Amino acid sequence: MGGLSGGGLFAGEPVGYGEGMAEDDGGRGDGGRGDGGRGDGLTHLDAEGRAHMVDVGAKATTERLARAEALVRMAPATRARILAKDAPKGDVLAVARVAGIQAAKKTPELIPLCHAIALTSVSVTFEPEGDDALRVEATARCRDRTGVEMEALTAASVAALTVYDMLKAKDRGMTIERVRLLAKSGGRSGDWSRGEGE
Repeated sequence: MGGLSGGGLFAGEPVGYGEGMAEDDGGRGDGGRGDGGRGDGLTHLDAEGRAHMVDVGAKATTERLARAEALVRMAPATRARILAKDAPKGDVLAVARVAGIQAAKKTPELIPLCHAIALTSVSVTFEPEGDDALRVEATARCRDRTGVEMEALTAASVAALTVYDMLKAKDRGMTIERVRLLAKSGGRSGDWSRGEGE
């Protein structure tokens, strides 16, 4: 079995790009797609399907933005306590907002293949939805070489989890639903937004 210098922990193959790959695509062997030559567009996998961190060094630094949301469903009485700032642990939304912002900054420590990026802004907002839900929306901005979608998703997720933590003693039946990207802008792939009703 090959040592660590052989790279493949199980098969002993070299780790990374390099050998046997075309030179005109940055050594990836993918014709410029960034998918390791597999043709599926999954840039976090190399040609053999092994996880790796994408090299973004050649990409342009641009303004990027992403919005994401999560929905916390709960008993109507629980939501009423949140809106009245009458929860046993204090102001639920203030704590959840700070938690979401902090989580966005910690994204590369939580999601293994995310790059550390220079966030310029993170905001977290809340609004009631229906009779028994609280909608969390997170917006993240950066000027960097890669997108900020994961930071927005992480902020929304952790803010929602914090709402649960702040109120679990009163309503353990709360559920967190619909964690999803709403929109992104900037970068080579351009703008994207979720269609109305999706």
